[in-house]
Amino acid sequence: MFTVLTRQPCEQAGLKVLSRTPAIIALVVLFLSIVVLMAITLIQTHQKEVLFPGQKYGIVLDAGSSRTTIYVYQWPAEKANNTGVVSQTFKCNVKGSGISNYAENPQDAPKAFEDCMQKVKGHIPVRLHGSTCVYLGATAGMRLLRLQNETAANEILESIENYFESQPFDFRDAQIISGQEEGIYGWITANYLMGNFLQKSLWHMWVHPSGKKTTGALDLGGASTQISFAAEEKVGLNTSDIMKVTLYGYEYTLYTHSFQCYGRNEAEKRFLATLLQDYTTETTFTNPCYPQNYITTFTEAQVFGSLCTEDLRPERYNPNNIITFEGTGDPSLCREKVASLFNFSACHDHEACSFDGVYQPRVKGSFVAFAGFYYTANAFNLSGSFSLHTFNLSTWNFCSKNWNQLPVLLPQFDEQYARSYCFSAHYIYHLLVSGYKFTEESWPQIHFKKEVGNSSIAWSLGYMLSLTNQIPAESPLIRLPIKPSAFMGTLAFFAAVVLLCLTYLIYLCVLSRNQRRSQHALDNMVDSE
Repeated sequence: MFTVLTRQPCEQAGLKVLSRTPAIIALVVLFLSIVVLMAITLIQTHQKEVLFPGQKYGIVLDAGSSRTTIYVYQWPAEKANNTGVVSQTFKCNVKGSGISNYAENPQDAPKAFEDCMQKVKGHIPVRLHGSTCVYLGATAGMRLLRLQNETAANEILESIENYFESQPFDFRDAQIISGQEEGIYGWITANYLMGNFLQKSLWHMWVHPSGKKTTGALDLGGASTQISFAAEEKVGLNTSDIMKVTLYGYEYTLYTHSFQCYGRNEAEKRFLATLLQDYTTETTFTNPCYPQNYITTFTEAQVFGSLCTEDLRPERYNPNNIITFEGTGDPSLCREKVASLFNFSACHDHEACSFDGVYQPRVKGSFVAFAGFYYTANAFNLSGSFSLHTFNLSTWNFCSKNWNQLPVLLPQFDEQYARSYCFSAHYIYHLLVSGYKFTEESWPQIHFKKEVGNSSIAWSLGYMLSLTNQIPAESPLIRLPIKPSAFMGTLAFFAAVVLLCLTYLIYLCVLSRNQRRSQHALDNMVDSE
């Protein structure tokens, strides 16, 4: 009995030490797990405050056939799926005509940039000027000039490169992009701005939207027009217009085609040329697409000087001869004559064909029509989506107006554009309906837009998005945001740790209570003995 009495306090002390140590460890683990859990959640949901280690900037010069536009883009240094989340922060329209018009004086082409470039410098932090890349992309106007006078085209690009050598930015390239590239970049821009590539998740992260379809893109420039939309991989025998594009970790199969000489300005030159059937004996001609009581003159060079009208030149071509056009404002005759600009018979009634024998799968889904499409619709007070009947009604109403009535109808009146809106409307009708095969049912799926938010719909943004795949991301101070799968896994792990710690502490409490009961019973037995 003496032995039992002398050993019992030691055993009791040992039990207390053994039970306290695991409990303290469990409490520490529980506390740390709760702290980590709260920290991860707070950082994830307030990532804007801690995420961005810096910003990157890029400058794109859209050198179109009629003018040059300079865009400034910005994106966080840490990229999503290897592509920057890019936004437009500044836009400047360069005064004067497009760079292709400087064929005779190539050295003067970049001088017009100066005013806009001074403004650009003010929109980008000085410390980032040296790391800001500049790209110039020239489109159909320069494509035509290169075919007509390759030396002049090269000299214009060279003068632009020399100009940017004196600028503080990192000038990378001045190139003439292909019509197919222009179509693809326009498609990328439209879908990016409409949220078809990325969207903010519950955890404020950029993720790929589930089940969201892409939209087609319709671009009408001055010298060319492009159509681009998602298509099945095996849509026909002609695969030259089927391209694959990878953005944000996803691959898309596109149909895209660019029609040279079918831009609004070049198409109108070809239209005027078709009206000059009796040019050898006449110098004054009627134009059913010009408003009533409108008279204007052109030189032969203005009509026939383009590569697009070269095959329509009269035998006695004199660049300085004057031609006069008188408007008759006849919408029915205008639509009839505009149809002659397209060769619809070349398709031989094939459904997978637009015009001039060009292969095209059937259009489907929604489309966004920008650039010249938008500006023409906007002149008729139309935008967004509307019926084909509404478009035709507006066209007929506008085309029947007298020239003196147009300044009242057009708040921003400009003679060069005002006289041509009627032609543009009928041209768009034949391009979209007779050419691309939009119907009364599918026409409302076309959305005529200029921009989304503060960003213009233009190929330049798609160009910048593609180029960001080649720009390395800086190492962020904190590598966040955590991917959704990783975040949920981390959350589940620490939640499980907390649950296990709580379970273990409850177990220790129950065990301790049972031990106390056993000890109390043992003490009673000793006392009774």
